Amino acid sequence: MDLDVFVSAHRAEWDRLDALLRRRRRLTGAEADELVALYQRTATHLSLIQSSAPDPHLTGRLSQLVARARSAVAGTRRASWRDVTHFLGQGFPAAVYRARHWWVPTALVSTAVAVLLGWWIGTHPEVQSSIAAPSQLRELTRPGGEYETYYSSHPAAAFAAQVWTNNAQAAAMCLVLGVFLGLPVLWVLFQNMLNLGVGFGLMSSAGRLDTFLGLVLPHGLLELTAVFVAAGTGLRLGWTLIDPGPRTRRAALAEEGRAAIGMAIGLALVLLVSGAIEGFVTPSGLPTWARIGIGVVAELAFLAYVYLLGGRATRAGETGDLGATERSASVPMAA
Repeated sequence: MDLDVFVSAHRAEWDRLDALLRRRRRLTGAEADELVALYQRTATHLSLIQSSAPDPHLTGRLSQLVARARSAVAGTRRASWRDVTHFLGQGFPAAVYRARHWWVPTALVSTAVAVLLGWWIGTHPEVQSSIAAPSQLRELTRPGGEYETYYSSHPAAAFAAQVWTNNAQAAAMCLVLGVFLGLPVLWVLFQNMLNLGVGFGLMSSAGRLDTFLGLVLPHGLLELTAVFVAAGTGLRLGWTLIDPGPRTRRAALAEEGRAAIGMAIGLALVLLVSGAIEGFVTPSGLPTWARIGIGVVAELAFLAYVYLLGGRATRAGETGDLGATERSASVPMAA
């Protein structure tokens, strides 16, 4: 493509579109039709330039022009409670359901790693001694020790808020860092499983595994599921860079990235629930069976939410991505 000839041939159309967009008075019917036609042509011109003769200055100008025209043609809309209802009832559960082939294996493998680490630490005194001095280990694992008092060391509300913030940050890191081929996600996962394995191993070696599970399971089931969902989504995002499928790599990354952003919001709400359980239920005086029962109910409710609502929404065509009207307009790219 001869860029100078192309610009000379179509500059008048771009200038006319810009002039229509700058009109302060209401457009006539004929002018509105002209604006739509010029918007479509300019979008096609932008695609041709990007694929055949990319010029940063011209691409930037036309991108802004197309964005302004699209806003004028499609109009602007504000988020409403209907959007919130759609997100919670369809968008978020569908996104989690679609990612199940990533986060379910992630959960199984990670849990196995945590159990193996816990067994290794619990059955090898030399490993325990490398973690801390014997007196410190006794202080950690004794009845009323640091493992138990950790959950009641701060006011429940403040502790729940702190836990929620930390877990939300970990989930967000998994989602965001997935773009780096998923490698940082594996590191974040390993750190979480190592911490869990250390607690599992030390408490089991002290003969207090039942106490440990009674403290971890009430909030840990839902909390870890949220982390696994975030990690699986991050890994899928990283794999998209390697294998985008029939989509262009750019389009595939944009689609999966938008779904991941929405998932981050939904997982923050899930972690808010697990944080409340950790702050108010885990350190409570309820019997162990009752505390674990609350955690199991919360976990089963989330899984039912994902597999029932999410599965139904997915079969209806929901992807968790933005709707067609909120996404950037796309046109066929020139070969």
